[in-house]
Amino acid sequence: MYAKYKDKADFRVVYIREAHPTDGWQVRANERDGVLVKNHESEEERAKAAGACAAGLKLSMPILIDDMNDTVEKAYQGWPDRIYIVGADGKIAYKGARGPSGFKPKEAKEALKKLLGM
Repeated sequence: MYAKYKDKADFRVVYIREAHPTDGWQVRANERDGVLVKNHESEEERAKAAGACAAGLKLSMPILIDDMNDTVEKAYQGWPDRIYIVGADGKIAYKGARGPSGFKPKEAKEALKKLLGM
């Protein structure tokens, strides 16, 4: 969706607090895949983890990093992850269910097309 619509809409990934930190609720899949990140204690640690996430997932979208007060995560209920589409007017045009099981890319794509008048 990003590749197809990046000329018509701004896309951002917002990296929030770590969902499965090594010093918290670690999951076996992360251990198996070598995704070993502790709870962030500073913005620098969070930025480093965001960079590793982007590299590991080969993300091409721009990444923003939530602050240490988790302002974006709290405002958008982003934990563990979620898809939002926000219109140019600042209003939420699409709010997906909590991911990853709640991701519905086709539904998000249709909402984006409707917002863009396509």
